[in-house]
Amino acid sequence: MTSRILGLIRDQVLAFFFGAGDAMDAFRIAFRLPNVLRDLFAEGALSAAVVPTFARALAAGDRAAAWRLASNLITILLLISGAAVVAGILFAEPLVQLYAAGFRDVPGKIELTIRLTRIMFPFLVMVATAAVMMATLNALHRFFIPALSPAMFNIATIACAVVAVPVSGYLSVEPIVAIAAGTLIGGLGQILLQWLALRREGFRYHPVLDAQDPWLREIGRLMGPAVAGLAAVQINLFVNSWLAAGLGTGAVSWLDYAFRLMYMPIGLFGISIATASLPTISGHAASRNDPGIRQAVSSGLRMMVMLNVPATFGLLALATPIVRLICERGRFTPADTAATAAALVCYAPGLVGYSAIKLISPSYYAMGHSRIPVIASAASVAFNIALNLVLVRWLGHRGLALGTAAAALLNAGLLLILLRSRLSGLEGRRLLIATAKISSASVAMALAAYYSERLLHIPFAGHALAAQALRVFGAIGIGMGVLAVFAHLLRIEEFTHMRRRVLPF
Repeated sequence: MTSRILGLIRDQVLAFFFGAGDAMDAFRIAFRLPNVLRDLFAEGALSAAVVPTFARALAAGDRAAAWRLASNLITILLLISGAAVVAGILFAEPLVQLYAAGFRDVPGKIELTIRLTRIMFPFLVMVATAAVMMATLNALHRFFIPALSPAMFNIATIACAVVAVPVSGYLSVEPIVAIAAGTLIGGLGQILLQWLALRREGFRYHPVLDAQDPWLREIGRLMGPAVAGLAAVQINLFVNSWLAAGLGTGAVSWLDYAFRLMYMPIGLFGISIATASLPTISGHAASRNDPGIRQAVSSGLRMMVMLNVPATFGLLALATPIVRLICERGRFTPADTAATAAALVCYAPGLVGYSAIKLISPSYYAMGHSRIPVIASAASVAFNIALNLVLVRWLGHRGLALGTAAAALLNAGLLLILLRSRLSGLEGRRLLIATAKISSASVAMALAAYYSERLLHIPFAGHALAAQALRVFGAIGIGMGVLAVFAHLLRIEEFTHMRRRVLPF
């Protein structure tokens, strides 16, 4: 929650200083290039491959081998990601020309994107190292510090925006370059925070390079399919960026602001549940305990539905007020609000799909079934490209968001159906009943939030922001109250369980 709230503040600050203009479009594309590699090879695939392998090493009682594996993996990733950074800096121009060809229509825009790409590519080395630490700590059932570490990136970006951007003119530096520098500082912060936590667990890095390590070979065996299986989201985002770059100034930024707002519930609930569930699922997989895997996956899915279905309906009901409250100030105009909110409405249906993928896809790798996520990923990519090429003609940037959401739901649906057959069921009746009840309560919540936001007119002379905040948070509060009432009336088991864990009554 801390990381996501700071992420929102970061986006507010960036919206204030840069809006959805050419500089922000350039920054979004430049950051996405190393970020795609990070999501594919560093965080996503590494977590899916390292956590089960590290868990098996610990289960075998060989903690020294587990620490040696972590050192070995860090060394190899430093070499690989370092080479990728050098290549990225050398070939930044053709990469940007391919990724954002539409920027050529605006003088200086593609040149700025290339310059920012070269500045930020070293971020890949930092997050690759941080990702090994994150996966290692998660395998040890240490979740707080790894989850908090992205906050360092947000804090550094906010600090550079607030401190460096206002004085950038005196330093003869473009303001957006200060944000690029903040990205690198934030990457270093993620490493330092987790390094201290790992030292407390007993880890000491030694520059080991042993390609024959059996545990390392196991990670390599899992990581290839993991990259392919988790690639769907990144390939779909690449397609969106490529198409959006040709829609004119603002389209890339509108989609990115909307995606980050949609992704906040995924970060709060989807990734948190998946991260906490994966070591348990890996432990059951190591002991061939299919009933244990079935119960852990089903429980995780039901909790995701409980948290993310209301979040989906909430975003649909309050998209415009939320975007206006968070972003509309400085250079972020009412037109930007309308365009970003429209994209958010189209992204929102995919929220449940994205969250489910975060849990289900790594579960396959924990069980040693690596082909299925690859097949589902390939199917969703093909579906997304075909759908987006059609929808972008009719709906512009909104069509890109809608196509991406539909592809995420397809990917999750395929993974869920095939996992159900692998495990001889997933407590399907219980999951369907929970989904139906939660959806019914969420519809009532969304209607209450939608109409109450329009009825809550609280005059605050000279304090328009305070009035906006009261309307939005008042509507959210009323909606949550309605959700609680309906959850109680419908006897939603997951809601009762969550309430008992959080409240003393």
